[in-house]
This record gives sequence, C-alpha cells and structure tokens, in this order.
Amino acid sequence: MADTKAACGSYEVTKGDVDNDNIILNPNFDNGIENWSGRGCNILVRDSMGDGKVVPQIGKYFASATNRTQNTNGIQQDVTGRVQRKLMYEATAVVRLFGSNVTPSDVRATLYVQTLNGKDQYIGIANLQASDKDWVQLQGNFLINGTVSKAVIYIEGPPPSTDLLVNSLVVKHAEKPSPAPAPDFSNVAYGVNIVQNSDLYDDLNNWYALGNCNMAVANGSPRIVPPMAKESLGLQEPLSGKYIAVTNRTQSWMGPAQTITDKINLHVTYQVSGWVRIGSAKKGAQIINMAIGVDAQWINGGQIQVSDERWYEVGGMFRVEQLPSKVMVYVQGPAAGVDLMVAGLQIFPVDRKERFKHLKNMTDKNIILNPNFDNGLDNWSGRGCNVQVHDTIGDGKVLPQNGKYFASTTNRTQTWNGIQQDVTNRIQRKLLYTVTAVVRLFGSSVAPSDVCATLYVKDSNGKEQYIAVAKLQASDKDWVQIQGKFLLSGTISKAVIFIEGPPPSADILLNSLVVKHAEKTPPAPAPDFSNVVYGVNVLQNDDLTDGLNSWNTLGNCTLTIADGSPLYVPTMARESLDVHEPLDGKCILVTNRSQTWMGPQQDITNKISPYVTYQVSSWVRIGSAKNGPQVINVTINVDSQWINGGQVQVSDARWYEIGSSFRVEQQPSKVMVSVQGPAAGVDLMVAGLQVFPVDRKARFKHLKHQTDKVRKRDVVLKFSGSTGDSLSGASVRVRQTHNSFPIGTCINRSNIDNEDYVSFFVKNFNWAVFGNELKWYWTEPQQGVINYTDADELLDLCNKNNILVRGHCIFWEVQNAVQSWVQALPSTDLMKAVQNRINGLLNRYKGKFQHYDVNNEMLHGSFYQDRLGKDIRATMFKTASQLDPSPTLFVNDYSIEDGHDAHACADAYTQHILGLQEQGAPVGGIGIQGHISNPVGPVVSDTLDKLGVLGLPIWFTELDVVSDNEFVRADDLEVMLRELFAHPAVEGIMLWGFWEMSMWRQNAHLVNAEWDLNEAGKRFLKLKKQWLSHARGQVDDKGDFNFRGYHGSYTVEVDTTTGKKLTQNFTVDKGNSPLVLNISLGS
Repeated sequence: MADTKAACGSYEVTKGDVDNDNIILNPNFDNGIENWSGRGCNILVRDSMGDGKVVPQIGKYFASATNRTQNTNGIQQDVTGRVQRKLMYEATAVVRLFGSNVTPSDVRATLYVQTLNGKDQYIGIANLQASDKDWVQLQGNFLINGTVSKAVIYIEGPPPSTDLLVNSLVVKHAEKPSPAPAPDFSNVAYGVNIVQNSDLYDDLNNWYALGNCNMAVANGSPRIVPPMAKESLGLQEPLSGKYIAVTNRTQSWMGPAQTITDKINLHVTYQVSGWVRIGSAKKGAQIINMAIGVDAQWINGGQIQVSDERWYEVGGMFRVEQLPSKVMVYVQGPAAGVDLMVAGLQIFPVDRKERFKHLKNMTDKNIILNPNFDNGLDNWSGRGCNVQVHDTIGDGKVLPQNGKYFASTTNRTQTWNGIQQDVTNRIQRKLLYTVTAVVRLFGSSVAPSDVCATLYVKDSNGKEQYIAVAKLQASDKDWVQIQGKFLLSGTISKAVIFIEGPPPSADILLNSLVVKHAEKTPPAPAPDFSNVVYGVNVLQNDDLTDGLNSWNTLGNCTLTIADGSPLYVPTMARESLDVHEPLDGKCILVTNRSQTWMGPQQDITNKISPYVTYQVSSWVRIGSAKNGPQVINVTINVDSQWINGGQVQVSDARWYEIGSSFRVEQQPSKVMVSVQGPAAGVDLMVAGLQVFPVDRKARFKHLKHQTDKVRKRDVVLKFSGSTGDSLSGASVRVRQTHNSFPIGTCINRSNIDNEDYVSFFVKNFNWAVFGNELKWYWTEPQQGVINYTDADELLDLCNKNNILVRGHCIFWEVQNAVQSWVQALPSTDLMKAVQNRINGLLNRYKGKFQHYDVNNEMLHGSFYQDRLGKDIRATMFKTASQLDPSPTLFVNDYSIEDGHDAHACADAYTQHILGLQEQGAPVGGIGIQGHISNPVGPVVSDTLDKLGVLGLPIWFTELDVVSDNEFVRADDLEVMLRELFAHPAVEGIMLWGFWEMSMWRQNAHLVNAEWDLNEAGKRFLKLKKQWLSHARGQVDDKGDFNFRGYHGSYTVEVDTTTGKKLTQNFTVDKGNSPLVLNISLGS
C-alpha cells in the first residue's frame, strides 16, 4: 500500500508512522537522557538503584527525577512536531516511586499544549497510584482538537519528597479495538417480574430485613400498577393491595430486601417500579430509594421525595455489565424512626425495542378513531348537545371538503357545547402532538366566530385542566383548517379532545380531526451575513447635499431644506458606529401637514436583507409646542405592514433623539421609511436620519471589559500552616461553582409535573417568578373563592431547591387584566376588596418573597387610579411595606428599553417613579419587563443609564427575545444578557420562560417541546459557563495566591510541597476592595 503523507510542523508523518510508531524518541533511555529533560528538577538514567533492589522492568535502563520541589516536577519530552490534531493517541508509561518513607501516591501523565494564540492548556491523560514496591503501568488516551505551536508530555504527581522513576513511555496512535459482539437476548423473558412473592400472598417468604428493623404484611395499598411500569408492560393484573410495613427503623438504610442474583442477565436493562409511602410526615419530606447491591457496589434503582402520607410511585432502571456474584434489591431512605411501606415492587427486563414500534406507531398514526366519520358516530359524542353525521346539508350547498361525511352539532346552549372524543389511552405524556381540524359554521344569520380545539384532562389526583390547543375564526361560507399543538406534562386518568367556541345559535360542522405525534423539523441554518456592510446608512442623500433628491412626501405636505440642526451624530448611533463624520446642520422641514401621518419618506426596498438588524437614528423637532407634547415616530412600511422604527415625545422646540431598531425575517417586495406623528398643522423637522446594519457582536469586547469591572473582584487567598511549614510553591486550583448574580425564570404550576422541566429549571436558574399563579385573577377568580394551592406548590418547589422568588404581582393596573367581578364593584366595595387582597396575600406569604411587583404596568393602565383616586397607587406601596417590610417593592412595566413607546420611555418612567416617591411610596426597585425584539446594545444601555440616576436597583423581570430563526434568537439573547450583565445598575435578570410549550410569545424558547436544546438555549448555557471564574497556579513567597473572579461560590484545592491536601469552600461577595481570605492548612 502506498503511504499517505501529511505535514505536521517540520516533521513529516506517514500513515505508517501514525499507525505503528511510538512518537516518543529514546523511549527506554537506551541513549541516556537524549530528547528528555527535567521539568523543574534533575533527571538521571540508571540501570539499578537501592543496592540493586530496583531494576528496570523493561530493557536495561530507567530514569529517575530527583530534587523535586513541586508535585508538578517530573520528566518530560517535547513532542511538538510529532503529534497530529484529531487523532486519538494512547500513552503507556511504566513508573515507580523511590525514597525513604515513601507512601503510595498518584502519578500522572499530562500533556501541555500551547495554541497558536499563545493560550496554555494542560490535558490530563492518565492517573494511577504508584508505590516504591513495584513498577506499575499508567495508561490513558488523548486527542488534540486545535492546531498547536508547542506540545510537551510529562510524568508528574507524587509529593516532592519522593523520586519519580520512569522505565519507558510509549505514545502511539490508538488502535481501533474490535467491538464486542451484540449480547444474546433471545432467552430473556421480557416483562416478567424477577422479584419473588412481590404480591405478598405468601406472607414475607423470600423477603428479609436489612438491618435490625421489623417487617409485617398489611393491607390498603394501591391495586393499580404504577403508570411508568404500565406503559412498559401493557395490560396487567391488578395488584394485591398488600404491602410490607417496616417499623422500628433505627438507621436510614434499613428496609425490606431480597436476593435476586440468579435472575440477573448481563447487559439486559431492568425497569424498577413500586409504590412507597411513609408512616408520618412529621419529620418533613423524606427520600425513598430502590437500591441494587451488586457485589458491594450500590446502584440507584430509582428514588422519590415524599412529603405527606400518600402513596408515591418510584420508577427507575439499572443494568449490570459484568457477571456478579451477588445481587440484592432493597428499599431504604427515610430518616430513622420513620415507618416505611412498600407495595407492588417489580423488577423486570424491559423490551425497549418493542417500545420503539409503539412510539413509531404513535408517531405515524392519527390517535383519533373514525376521524372522517366513515363509521358514523362511532367513538364520537356530543358535549352538551346533539351530533349527527351528514353527507350534505343546506340543500346540497354544504359538502365535505375531505372524504364523504362530516358531523354537525345541534341544540347547542353554551359556547363550550360541541363534539368530542375520549383519547385517554392513546396519548402519552411528554410527547408533542399536532392537531388539525377542518371546521365550518352553519345556521341562519351566522356571524363569523372563533372555533376552538380544546383538550380536557384529569390528572391522577382528580384535578381538572382545560388546555387550549387551537383557535381560528370560521364562518358559514367555507371550510377552514384550525391547527395547534399540545403536550401533557403529568400523568393523567382521563383525556378528551373537543371542538367548541361559537355562539350557541351556530351549529359547528366538523369534517375531519387529526391528532398525531409532531414531526421534528430541522432548524433553519444560521443566516449568512458575510456580505453585509455594517455601519453604512441605507438611506440615499441623508445629508441633503443633493437637495431633496431620493426623498418624497407621504401625503400632501411640503418638504424644504433648512439649516440649524445639530452637527453631531445622536448618542445611540455614535456608540454603534466606530467612525462617523459630523452632520452638516441641514434638516428636512415639513410644512402644510393636514394629517398626523404626513412627513418625508424614502424607498429602501433594495437595501434591506432578511434577519439583519438595522439601527435607526435621527434628530427630530417640531415647529411649535403650542399644541402640547407631540409624538414623533420613524415608521418602516414593509409590504403594507407597519413596523415601529422608534418614537419620542417632544414637548418644546428643542431637538430630540430617536433611537431604535427593526428587522424583517422574510424577503420583502417593498420597504419604505418615513417620519410622522405630530398633530395636523404642526411643522416637523428631521435631521441626520440613518438606517444602518449594526454589528452587534462588535460591542461584546467593550462589554466584556465592563463586565470584568462590574461583576468581578480581586481575591487574595492567604495560606498559613504549622510553624516551619514552607507553603511557597504549593499547587492551587480555584473553581467557581455558582455565580451569585440573579438569573431566573418564569415558571408555571402546570409544568412542574414534567421532570425534564423541573430538572432544567433547578440546574440553570437561581431565582423564579410565577407566570400567573400569584395574580389576583388567578387566586380569586370569583369573589370570595380564594385558592393559593398553585402558588404554594410552586413556592415549595423553589424553597426545596434554594431558589429565591419574586412576587408577581399584587395588583395589575390594566383594566383587561382585572377580573370582571372586581370591575363591577362600586367604589366603596372595590376599596374593601383591594384591602382584602393585599392583606390576605402579604400576611399569608410574609417573608417568603424577595420582591413584589406592587401594581403592574401603571404606565399602560389606570383602572385603580380612575376608580379609587390618584393616591391609591402610593397607598398600595405603603400598605405592602407595612404588612411585610422585608421584600423590595418594585414598579414594573414594558416597552421601556427599546425606544418604541414614547409614553413608556426612560424619561416617562423616571417621572412616574419620582411622582410615586413624592407621594410617599417606598419604591425600592425598577422592573423593566424586557419583551424585546431585535435588540441593539446602545439603545438598551441608553435607557439603563437614564434610569440608573435614580439610584434604585434595576431588574429585567420578563425578558424574552423572538425570532423564527434560532440562531438569530440566540444572537438577540446574547446581546441582551451581555448588555445587562455589564451594566452596573442592573441587579438581576428574569427570563419569561424557557420551554416551547410555556412561552408568552412564540419563537422565544430556549428548549424545544421534547427537550432538545436549541441554539438560543446553547448560547444561554455557554454564557453562564463563561461567567464562572477558574484559576490555577502556585502560592507565592508571601504565602498568597491572587486572582480576580466573578462574585459567587468557589472551591479551592491545595496540594503542598510536603504532600498535604486541602479542599475548602469560600464566597466572593460584591466589593470594591480586594477580598482577603485566610486559609489554614493546619498542623
């Protein structure tokens, strides 16, 4: 075979070299120490040591590393020209220790690499405990991903007092081993319980107590097979209702056990299922787990936290991959003294491939039976009305769109009356389903009305829920197709899908209904921005040097050129543009305006590209303020759809800055930009209007520098030991485990039955806010019917996971968010209801919420102020503070940060807050919701700078970003997170959800319905990882180790030159001066 050659540095590597040759030169020291060197120590080559007691295991010689002062000292070889990137290498070293009073210690093979950018990296290859008794073989693998300028492999590790001996080192391209054959599962009896006497009909035969506890058989456990096992087993006989009661438990590990050694097959996956319960919840929540003991190694077979005296399902799985000598199963976990009950324990081999067929069938198959009514009304029923099947109605004018038949609902007396089908046993939890229904209305004088697809579910505890699946306006003119999707998080006992919605006078016609597992569509690729010229204005003749060429009038108004406008680029644009020329002082003067929408416009159709973010900047002014404050806005007309390009309210004859942004996500056929807004008859002036593609990532370098100043602190670790200890040179590794900056999310009660949802939430967020469950319309939908159950359960979840919670919200000032019974109250009763609400809420949860949004969206609504007077808002704040002084009281509003709403800009918000404070309201924090699209850093930062002068903490309380392209969404999210994390006035960020099935806005999610992390989610986790600090080095001569790190929790690991090891946790809090921490290594 001809050799295939590849250049690697100055060394030519052939395929034969790669496959067969050791890249270590002089690997057995036959040529002395040629090609070798000491790493901070001396090395010698020997043929024996210790009066001839130590001789080489291989060949004639070995090397010894002596005079070691650090555990990183050892023997090394430069392999820079001899390793190739993206090849797997296997390293094998024969090593030993030598010295007086040597204790067994770890020996490591490590690869040091330096990248082309000068970045150092240490790659751990292998680690093994060695001693002075015999040679041992150290083995491991490594692979280099990037191009390197230097690569050195070395042997290190034991305490400095120990000599390190190396007999040989081999580093070769790893051979690809032949895979083991597939296991033979032909004799496995799938679905058969290997636990003997699990139904306890033979009393406690086959069972024994683990530990000195008592066991007895009792009655009263569930007779149904736990749901997870039922999904794997299909039809099953009912359980016996008997259970093992375990009492007199003096240790948490005590419980019932059974030996199952002879029933276990290698490589077979076993599912574990059982019902468990505790005798009393007086000692608080308890963990119960199924443990599998395999030759004294304990495998987790599943666990559950129980908080009351109900029966709970435990489900898990395990597998054994080496032949065991003994296997036992036992149930354990609750605290000593807590009685334990176990029922229906099953361990059975599970045929996972059989489930694949089931899942494929569920994916491909419509779960609706008789979907086109070919079998009449089989499987269908009326929901509070009558249903019939037709082939035509209306004198033959109404025919089915698909197939031969359709159904009609008649005698409807309620809007929820319709046609339904029970789908209880045909849907699975945690699968996404799409729903498609072909519908129409029928009747006399029928007006177009909404038709809805709704899913009714009842969970295993009897709780009912109605899930809105889809809604579309239908008429009696033609068939329409309504589409939607749903996913069930929890285990259900009943599920019914039905079509409902229009007024009772209208009959609903249903031609077909399809409910199928949703297909996963691959994401669209990242847009190609390689040809975008950032920072260049797409407007022609923006400086007006060519008169009014390229400019047109929108409406019958007059344009002229005037002088006297500002000569500098507006602040927000200046921050985005690296280089910018001064303006020329010319402006467009618009007169004879007879409509608010009249002004200058320009066609920019050929200058706009999909997914590019455009920043808008301009100076604007009005001719006279006699008509009062005026709103001026830049408008982008995209194929007759109006996009807000920014607006500002002007109240005098000064020049004002407009700054905002926009984006289009499909190729437009026509795009016009115009400036408009003031009342008819008010002259308008526009200067320096720019619309330019903005390179948002170019700002990240500045933000990183700002972040390092704002979110980090200098830390000095001062180490001390016993008298005479030298700590200089001790190895230090600092690892940050958590960043303390608040990053939280909105959560909902309906989602916490989904284990994947809870797992992502508790792993990635340290704060939470409830989406609806604390709002007044949720806790008291009808007067006097108060229910805090959902809020209590969410709060309990957060408390158990040490997650802090914001209270959202006590009141909501926007009228359509106020429940109808509250709106109907006369003023005196309304005041009483307001008092009852705030007293009930704050007394119930005193000390449990860190923040409260007191009266949500006061810039956009005035229900309570209109009904109860201008002082009611301040009264709400003062009353809340009196009832619970501990939480910070926030204002909270939207459209503050994007330049899109003149009535909710930073200036308007500032005046609003100052007004509340003047009335005595104890406003403690500023909430900016942050439902933003196509964000631009300088626009957001400008808002934060203006609000920051109030000296109050700013939180983004409901952040989400939207794009149908997940790569663009990721960019948007990164822009916002970096901008907010870098700003000193921002003290917390709350996302308004993360999961596709629980978002307020579509295309804002980080995690897809079935728990695939999309690009936005990956970017989020990547940023969180970047915001953790790690440091590595050595203690200096003063006994110090210095680093600069983010605020939060840390672990430090220290290895001294004398072999002492220490691990200690510490916290870096906010502070301007260096944090000095004293760490004692003891005696």
